[in-house]
Amino acid sequence: MYKKGILTIALTLMLALSACSSPDSTTQSATTAETAGAEVESTLASTDTLTDSTETVAAEIPVNGETHDDAADYTWDAAEEITVQLNRDSITAGSPDVVIDGSTATITAAGTYRLSGSLSDGQVIVETEDEDTVRLILDGVEITSASSAPIYISKADKTILVLAEGSVNTITDGSSYVLADPESDEPNAAIFAASDLTITGTGSLEVNGNYNDGIATKDGLILAAGSISVSAVDDGIRGKDYVYVKEGGITVTAQGDGIKADNDTDTSKGFITIDLGRIEVTSGGDAISAQTNVLVSGGELILDAGGGSDAVIDENLSAKGIKGGSSITIANGIVTIDSADDSLHSNNSITINNGVVTLSSGDDGMHADTALTINAGDVRILKSYEGIESAVITLNNGSVKVNASDDGINISGGVDGSGMLPGGHPFSEKQGPGGPPPGQDTFNYTGDYYLYINGGLISVDAGGDGIDANGAIEMTNGIVIVNGPTQDMNGALDYMGGFMMKGGFLVTAGSAGMAQAPDSSSSQNSLLLNLTSAQQAGTTIHIQDSSGKDILTFTPAKAYQSITYSSPYLVTGETYTVFLGGTAQGEDMDGLYESSTYSGGTEYTTFTVSETVTSIGSIGMRR
Repeated sequence: MYKKGILTIALTLMLALSACSSPDSTTQSATTAETAGAEVESTLASTDTLTDSTETVAAEIPVNGETHDDAADYTWDAAEEITVQLNRDSITAGSPDVVIDGSTATITAAGTYRLSGSLSDGQVIVETEDEDTVRLILDGVEITSASSAPIYISKADKTILVLAEGSVNTITDGSSYVLADPESDEPNAAIFAASDLTITGTGSLEVNGNYNDGIATKDGLILAAGSISVSAVDDGIRGKDYVYVKEGGITVTAQGDGIKADNDTDTSKGFITIDLGRIEVTSGGDAISAQTNVLVSGGELILDAGGGSDAVIDENLSAKGIKGGSSITIANGIVTIDSADDSLHSNNSITINNGVVTLSSGDDGMHADTALTINAGDVRILKSYEGIESAVITLNNGSVKVNASDDGINISGGVDGSGMLPGGHPFSEKQGPGGPPPGQDTFNYTGDYYLYINGGLISVDAGGDGIDANGAIEMTNGIVIVNGPTQDMNGALDYMGGFMMKGGFLVTAGSAGMAQAPDSSSSQNSLLLNLTSAQQAGTTIHIQDSSGKDILTFTPAKAYQSITYSSPYLVTGETYTVFLGGTAQGEDMDGLYESSTYSGGTEYTTFTVSETVTSIGSIGMRR
């Protein structure tokens, strides 16, 4: 994380402005700088702090709907256990409530049953009218069924599978089923429940779903503990109403979706909640997919979907890392995703409240149709086509690093939209031929697309537009660094509805053809510097005030011909000198130096700040 460097930059902001030479503006500007610097320091002070969010998640769960979780599910009287012994091709049991037919055992009453041994081609069925819980303790079982689900809970109020301490349990089905009702499509998983199911315990469970799914329920599924490994020719783990992961280690390899909740008839269901544990998913489709909401409050998720970000998939295949039909909320934890499709995708909203989120995507790093908010945490998009995309994006705090082959941050509407405004207009009329030059708009946008930057560290490396707003931008605090693009048909900043700069620190380096700066409605000054020729990657730009104080030392990672810069350092009436080349020594943050020593550069130009936006050099291509 960059906490030390960020705070030093914030302090440097205060010191630099207090040294400005304009007698009339120094006191006011220094006060403004001190306020802005303090705000940056305060806002970012907790960037790399990952807090325990258990209480927060407990409050969030009712939003997703109630689960069948009950503390009583995890305790029982061992003296009341009923023994069921599996003998490869026969079964013995200590109760008439276990009806035995060859290698099939049907449990007809609620109670606690301890199963051990193996069945080479058999089945354990739960079928009871009782309203009490059926508890199956798997104590070293190996059950294989060639023609149906080895564990089939056809009727029960609730069933608990307990993985006995130290036990190793294996459940395997065949590639084809003989169904009692040819019109039915169930069971369709190696472990199948027509009712609520909980899996807990300290042992291990291996499930091989050769017919369809690995573990599936028609109601809710809770994974409370244990080591669970699932492989499946379709979905790995599916709870129709919900999947609630309380704890444990889960590994899924699925040709379809990895973990899924797909109730599409009740908006209070179809959700996935992950509290703790370690989850590894390798899927041909979506790694984690919820019809409604996905809530991650802790634990570690390692997800690989569709063969990863380098894979080429069919356009009709959904191979996303985490997909939430209504929302995705990451409150804490460590989430690492490598996906052929979007890494995080919601048809409505995405919220990052904390945690460490590392994404590699063959499409968007994060896409939300309606709103995307980052309040804290460490978000790193290592690879993407477009990094972060939504109609409204709000960045309040945290560290956000984006690498994108196209746009880094894209404000646009629609479902995976291409950045077109309503009606298909690619940009507003005022930006068309004969319109005002870049950086000279007025903030009068009244549309639906907005980017709000209120704090945090945002660093973008883009092949297309660095920040592309098919609407308006407002920045009040934080640090924004943009490297790229290098082609004139894109810009480091590209907005259509205005950019009001109220505070914070902004520096971009990119091509000059479409270059923009914050607009003239801003309360903080900006510089748009278009150079006479392109500079090679690694060519430092250095700006100092009339007293020789450094206000910017930046070494872009890519070739550039335009620099946009805004900070409390730029004081009305002050004169500044721009240098190119030379060397900078010190700690750098994505090319931005703090407390650096600069030498050897060549003076390029001087300028005096007299307007909100100071433009130097050719404006470049108009829209």
